[in-house]
Amino acid sequence: QVQLVESGGGSVQAGGSLRLSCVASGYNNGNVMGWFRQAPGKEREGVAAIQHFGRTSYVDSVKGRFTISSDNTENTLTLQMNSLRPEDTAVYYCAEKVGWISSIPPLEERDYNYWGQGTQVTVSS
Repeated sequence: QVQLVESGGGSVQAGGSLRLSCVASGYNNGNVMGWFRQAPGKEREGVAAIQHFGRTSYVDSVKGRFTISSDNTENTLTLQMNSLRPEDTAVYYCAEKVGWISSIPPLEERDYNYWGQGTQVTVSS
């Protein structure tokens, strides 16, 4: 059974930075991990994803500000968030997909099988 544990959330002023981490344990026959977020009253949305060969995808609203990376030897996924905005306020979730792909990783919630418990990110203006 795969377990995902996020850390690194917190409160920051607009323009600031935060770094989220996700540690994965357990075996998953797959190579795709991603970050999702859910703001109050909104649906969960894909933020960034990465596959084993390094291909990444980002939602338009975070391009140029967020960077996703993974350390396969440490089973750790990271999301570096810079130039944060109040609209980035949400609970951020780490997710892992079963299966191997070579294409750009998806950002759709339905494509992911395992989820962490989430970590709160609050950006004040």
